[in-house]
Amino acid sequence: MHSQTFPTPKNGHGGGLDGTYTPPYRTASPFQPPPLYPISLRGYHADTTSSAQLLSKALAEEIRLLVPARLQLCEDWNLVYSLEQDGVSLGTLYKKCEDLRGLRNGFVLVVKDGDGSLFGAYLTEAPHPYPHYYGTGECFLWRASFLSPTSLQHLPPPPSADTTNMTRSTTIGTSYPSSPSTSSNNLAPPTPSSHSGNSGTSTPERIRFKAFPYSGVNDYMMLCETGFLSVGGGDGHYGLWLDDSFEKGISSSCLTFGNEPLSDEGEKFDIIGVELWTIGNTSS
Repeated sequence: MHSQTFPTPKNGHGGGLDGTYTPPYRTASPFQPPPLYPISLRGYHADTTSSAQLLSKALAEEIRLLVPARLQLCEDWNLVYSLEQDGVSLGTLYKKCEDLRGLRNGFVLVVKDGDGSLFGAYLTEAPHPYPHYYGTGECFLWRASFLSPTSLQHLPPPPSADTTNMTRSTTIGTSYPSSPSTSSNNLAPPTPSSHSGNSGTSTPERIRFKAFPYSGVNDYMMLCETGFLSVGGGDGHYGLWLDDSFEKGISSSCLTFGNEPLSDEGEKFDIIGVELWTIGNTSS
């Protein structure tokens, strides 16, 4: 039986059998992906005042950077439910979601508390009553606060600006049980990822956006019943919990997202407004 020998790579180039493969010199592609088209928010009634509209385009652009890549390309966001337009009822929200179940859409829940703070969640399924948790690790919690005028100089440019050589400063909270929250005044440095590069969707409004992605500790994403809607959980704490009359809510640090309480009112807060938006197709 004859032993087989392999040729020795020449000039440092080979297949990695008898030496380390060294690829030929290549230059980086000069191509840069174009900016995403600005988001269009569809569904507000003509008589719905701007003060009653919770989601602004600026806030939507911040949320957009953290949704799955396939949905970042969707510039049309459609309003599924609005407390202002559809009445105060979780049952109505569930009913308006029925035709969206089973689609590969994303859903953005927006809540306004008694202090006027905005926060919510990105959901991977249309909310519906179910006795067990559901949803995937693409879910996340978020909160937004307004910056003082002196902080405006640090904000990124609008979506139409050329941001090829710029980086973002969106804050992503630490999602580990050992450090379940991060102070809104202690911003983490920009994380190098597909969300923090040349997206071209930065916004000029006075918003500080903070997200709390899936921690991997448990799978308690979404738990919805006829009496409440909740996102995130563990050890008896909900990341976000809303009652069926949209009057009272709870937000605590939870293991699922390692988040801080989302409302400045504390763990318990009054609900002033609720909206649910869908990203993607609106029909099967």
